[in-house]
Amino acid sequence: MAKSKTTPDLILIIVTFLLLTVGLVMVYSASAILASYHFDGDSFYFVKRQLLFAGIGLFAMFFVMNVHYWMWRQWAKLGVLICFLLLIAVLIPGVGLERNGSTSWLGIGAFSIQPSEFMKVALIVFLARFLSENQKYITTIKKGLIPSLSLVFLSFGLIMLQPDLGTGTVLVMTCIIMIFTAGAQIKHFVFMGLMGLTGVAVLIISAPYRIARITSFLDPWKDPLGTGFQIIQSLLAIGPGGLLGFGLGQSRQKYQYLPEPQTDFIFSIISEELGFIGATLVLGLFCLLIWRGIRIAISAPDLYGSLLAVGITGMIAVQVMINIAVVTGLMPVTGITLPFLSYGGSSLTLMLVSIGVLLNISRYTKT
Repeated sequence: MAKSKTTPDLILIIVTFLLLTVGLVMVYSASAILASYHFDGDSFYFVKRQLLFAGIGLFAMFFVMNVHYWMWRQWAKLGVLICFLLLIAVLIPGVGLERNGSTSWLGIGAFSIQPSEFMKVALIVFLARFLSENQKYITTIKKGLIPSLSLVFLSFGLIMLQPDLGTGTVLVMTCIIMIFTAGAQIKHFVFMGLMGLTGVAVLIISAPYRIARITSFLDPWKDPLGTGFQIIQSLLAIGPGGLLGFGLGQSRQKYQYLPEPQTDFIFSIISEELGFIGATLVLGLFCLLIWRGIRIAISAPDLYGSLLAVGITGMIAVQVMINIAVVTGLMPVTGITLPFLSYGGSSLTLMLVSIGVLLNISRYTKT
């Protein structure tokens, strides 16, 4: 093992803190009206919970930052197994909690977790181990590609039974980035792409609500009060924001016009209140974070560390791109949160833990 550096990637730490700070401020701004209405005038309801999970996540991040990333390699198989059991438990009637038409949560009372979020991280760790140990076979279908993808698509299938197309898409795209980075042949990806398009077509046809989302994405004004409502309200937030925005806390769409303003569509509120400049600065922070992740992956001392960094960075990049594409009307609504900014305990905590792993890898990077 390479000798540890005295300090981790300071730029990555600073960017993470900046995004987290922006997220906490915007969660309050976006949710204050909604929280006051639903929770007896407590406008701080959502931001207090977000602040709690941010504290837990930061503690976990700094703890993980000081745990050698090879330790997670030893627990990769057990982690995936536990996550599979949790995904199965979610599907058991009376056990899984349903929210917004998707049975994706486990919990008691106000406390709940989303197993699919844990599976994303667990699968990244497992796949980094598997690909690093079997890298010489990755150019073959039988010994390289099929074993790698079988676990990925099994996880995707369990997540789709909830159903949660957004999380499943992030998981599959992240794993494909890792497999491609490990050296899989492009012609195999073309074949996989054709199979994937066929599978997506089947999923869309098999569920009427997915067809409705596709049609509303193509022409949201065809059903402005139904399937196209979210996209239209999101665009009505982004467009009027202009160059400088209406000002922090001055959003109009958060007055129960835009659904889920503190979660999936928080970027719309950012654009409305902080304008083009504010939204661009937020995207710039994400680009800086992704660049640091890529740099850590390139400089990692071994293949496992490199693939682990690629997986974590890829997961964040894919999630950001999908969320921004959805809120700007470039993609159908998928229910994907914006990392570090959107309200959500499981997502925020695991994102910070993932950053902790990246920071630990950065302590061992080659100079």
